[in-house]
Amino acid sequence: MSIASAPDVSKVQRVGRGQSEAWHRISVFVALTAAFSAVFWFFIIEMGRLGAGHGLYVTGLQWSPGIAGLLTRYHYEKTLTYHGWKWPPLKYQFLGYLLPIAYIAPVYATAWITGVGGFYDASFLAAEKTAFGWSSLPDGLALILYVVFVGTLGMVPSCATALGEEIGWRGFLVPELSKVTGFTNVALISGAGWAVWHYPLLLFGDYNAGTPRVFMMTCFTIGVVGLSFLYSWMRLASGSVWTGMLLHASHNLFVESIFDPLTIDAGKTRLVTGEFGAGLAVAGVIVAFLCWRRRHDLPVPDEPVQFEA
Repeated sequence: MSIASAPDVSKVQRVGRGQSEAWHRISVFVALTAAFSAVFWFFIIEMGRLGAGHGLYVTGLQWSPGIAGLLTRYHYEKTLTYHGWKWPPLKYQFLGYLLPIAYIAPVYATAWITGVGGFYDASFLAAEKTAFGWSSLPDGLALILYVVFVGTLGMVPSCATALGEEIGWRGFLVPELSKVTGFTNVALISGAGWAVWHYPLLLFGDYNAGTPRVFMMTCFTIGVVGLSFLYSWMRLASGSVWTGMLLHASHNLFVESIFDPLTIDAGKTRLVTGEFGAGLAVAGVIVAFLCWRRRHDLPVPDEPVQFEA
């Protein structure tokens, strides 16, 4: 081997140290997330319901990954500047809001058309008409107004809770993983962590659809890991944590506040619809495949370097 072709030992060592440092940062983030979350897992499980403590326990839980991510970054970098705070280009803002509708709507439309679930729940709509002061309006108009109002103004509180998770999972974990492994592993590892973080509430709380436990957890895990490909792709492509917030907030809002309550349970509906149904699990797999095919469109991450403690 000629001197000209000899490897740059210092560069190899620098990259190795950088990768080791990144894994250490990830380990600290995971440990802090588990520690903070355990406090809120305990209170929610002890009370047996997500709404305990006026919902503040859930809020604390959702912000646990975010606080862990910020503390970990500040510990190593002494700044929070490089956390993806820049607002994404307009196209990513639109995609963040619209993409969840694109993969959620077909699941529910299929359920309604096949009779697995019914459309629409008249008793729910009647209650909402009263709440909004629309009792005199025909159901069709009230339904449209409900979707418009909730689907737009409802994004504000939905973003506030989604942001806590996204600051941690996509703000910190995804870019750190991208320093040491490829996109496929980034999405799989971050998605698996995101799914497992929900398990205490699925197993011991009331965060479920009342379907068989193995089926529920399998569908939920597949769906979450699948969607992690989209969330990770958007985070890396835009360089912004806000894309994850918009995706997460839109997903939660349209599933929990629009499609689920408007769907009549026909007996086996929850086996298909909702976050624990087979429909969103299948949608997650399709979304994952489409994002995986475009993994080469993502920018190449910076060379790992050693961070100062």
